[in-house]
Parts: sequence; C-alpha cells; structure tokens
Amino acid sequence: MPPVRSGQMSFIIKWVASVMQILGYTATGFDWTPWNAYLFLGGVAGWLVVGVLWNDRALMLIHAVALVAMFVGLSSR
Repeated sequence: MPPVRSGQMSFIIKWVASVMQILGYTATGFDWTPWNAYLFLGGVAGWLVVGVLWNDRALMLIHAVALVAMFVGLSSR
C-alpha cells in the first residue's frame, strides 16, 4: 500500500469526523446516550487534527475548546 500524503490524510479525517458528528446529532435526536457524546468526541477530535494539519488556528481553537468542554462535561457525570 502506498504511503498516505498529508492532503489525503486530512481529506479522510475530515470526512470521517464529519460523519461522526452527523451521527452524534442523530444519536442526540434519538436520545441515544452516551453514544451521542462519544460520536461528538470523535468528530471534534478529528476536526482538531485537521486544523493542526492545515495549520488553521481558527479550526484548532474552536475544536480544542469544544474538546475540553466535552471532556469536562463527561467527567462531571
């Protein structure tokens, strides 16, 4: 298998993260806890990685804050 380039990696991660977040919204709508939180965590973490790969500070900031907020919220249960 040929090595994956950074552009291909970010493409894969952003789509997997987006699908995870869409599934997280679906899980929230159907009250499927804790699956919704786990899906959102995966999606937010994926987009944080994409922000790092793209060196996009706005993506990094919003998803780092969201990731911390989700961890704090989940740990307080």
